Amino acid sequence: MSDAIADRREQWPVDTSKTMFEGKVVALRQDIVRSPVDGATFARDVVVHPGAVAIVALDKQDQVLVVSQYRHPVGHRLTELPAGLRDVEGEPPLLAAQRELYEEGHIRAADWRVLVDVFSSPGMTDEAVRVYLARGITHVPDDERHQGEHEEADMPTSWVPLAELVRAVLSGKVQNALLSVGVLAAWSAHHDGGYDALRGPDAAWSAVEPS
Repeated sequence: MSDAIADRREQWPVDTSKTMFEGKVVALRQDIVRSPVDGATFARDVVVHPGAVAIVALDKQDQVLVVSQYRHPVGHRLTELPAGLRDVEGEPPLLAAQRELYEEGHIRAADWRVLVDVFSSPGMTDEAVRVYLARGITHVPDDERHQGEHEEADMPTSWVPLAELVRAVLSGKVQNALLSVGVLAAWSAHHDGGYDALRGPDAAWSAVEPS
């Protein structure tokens, strides 16, 4: 892979920055940015987000664990990967992913790899998401399962063949961004080098590490 194909850190000067709204999960900040090209200033609204993790949990039959979750902003029940916010202070991303897989998927995994890192919508938010591949699946006993609340109280799970999910993504039948990115990346990894060639679970993550 060419090192020339890579994102790089860059920060344009900010004349002023003001928090416009602060909610339970996100905040809205307005920055007045100064262009280093011509000195002009312009306003940019930034949704400040704690970041997230998601998991492609794959069993020995090449089936992926998915959850069905109601998403109020889009008015849909979506087929999704187990995923969650990085909202526990000091919690490493891998531990966050393991926690979410236990809470939402009711399973644990022995083998973890970094599948793909994404900025979910870089034109409006600083949200960075790491999607893991998890294998070596064991099921959590019923009496040890996490009990969800709100939307997560009604979040059934199912196992779907990876190839079927790929077809569902390409046909537009499923639209969740992290599921789409995750299953297409898993399909690509499977056919180009294999899963063991993926990055280790503690691989560097430039989006969330100090410059």
